[in-house]
Amino acid sequence: MKGFRSFILRGNVVDLAVGIVIGAAFTAVVNGFVSAFLTPFVGLATGATGDMSRKTFTLGATEFPYGAFINAAISFLLLASALYFLVVLPINKLHERLAPHHDVQAPERDCPACLSLVPAQARRCASCTVSLPAVPAQAGATTQRAG
Repeated sequence: MKGFRSFILRGNVVDLAVGIVIGAAFTAVVNGFVSAFLTPFVGLATGATGDMSRKTFTLGATEFPYGAFINAAISFLLLASALYFLVVLPINKLHERLAPHHDVQAPERDCPACLSLVPAQARRCASCTVSLPAVPAQAGATTQRAG
């Protein structure tokens, strides 16, 4: 039981559980908004009256509820855009502000055997494992990786 308790109380598991519960509640809110407001507007815009989610067409003996699909597609687009603009974008901006990402490129040189780029201070190539000659501390002929 001790191992199970430590697993459950681990930060990632609790965060995931909270996220799933909030996501389910948010999905219910978005679905309610879509069915109460947006679906009737789509129905009015397309010339249909009333609830668009009840619209169907029949092919042979089979009935296709295309209105339910339109309702689900609108719900998905609203949910995805709300999550992106209200959660992902602010978190990314906060993350950039608190921990800016700086790429520091170490000097590199070409491997004489396979011509792949290796760190200037490396003694062996990671690609072909050939032994590399030692480089003086003030190597003037180093290559920088672009990008």
